[in-house]
Amino acid sequence: MTAAGSRMLQGLRGPRRGHHTLPADQLGALSLPIGDDGVVVGNDAENRPQVLGLHHPVPHDVVLVGSLWTVQVLALRTAGTGARIAVETGRPQVWTTLVQAAGGGLECMTVHDVGQVPPMGPTVGSPVLVVRDCGRQPPRGQVASAPWQSVLTLLPYLSPAGLRLLPSSALVGVQRVSPEEARQVGHVMSLPGADVEALSVLGDGITLWCTQHDRSYVLTQPTEAESGLLGTARRLD
Repeated sequence: MTAAGSRMLQGLRGPRRGHHTLPADQLGALSLPIGDDGVVVGNDAENRPQVLGLHHPVPHDVVLVGSLWTVQVLALRTAGTGARIAVETGRPQVWTTLVQAAGGGLECMTVHDVGQVPPMGPTVGSPVLVVRDCGRQPPRGQVASAPWQSVLTLLPYLSPAGLRLLPSSALVGVQRVSPEEARQVGHVMSLPGADVEALSVLGDGITLWCTQHDRSYVLTQPTEAESGLLGTARRLD
């Protein structure tokens, strides 16, 4: 993966500010907020951790053609960074256990009917991830991506409506799909032939994260706690 692609996957590194100096005798009074610029989505082919940046000062849209399992792992890990998660779904029952476990009693993750996500008021100190779990043909979202509010759309399979989302997304993830769907993704995302062929035989938990110019295969492995809550990686739910 090129340097530009690595920056896309690794995410925002924080505001760019000028350098500051501090006398040595004042270091003891210095305190800095500790934050995170993304979530670890898994390891690449060289077993290097890959971080997906989801908190940006500009609108940021991500599409995953894949499994509910993977999206729920990402939502849980994103909630762990302190972000608020709003899930827009027509099947709230599959999110109930995760929502109850995510915040430890705090409402860091909420579930809403399709088209009913309220304004979330995202800020740099309280970023938001909207997860759209609305099937193969998701309707137009009432809440769009915005500064510090990213939208992650899950497509279990491709449809003409879903295919149109790919070119306008900042990042696209693709798990195992049919050969015909692989050809469609390859055409839209300008993938080499070898990647098009690989998409129809990917193992469970493996995602090709790509832009129009860069790509990286990532294996997502659950922690012990995630396995207890969500089970093992699977492409079909």
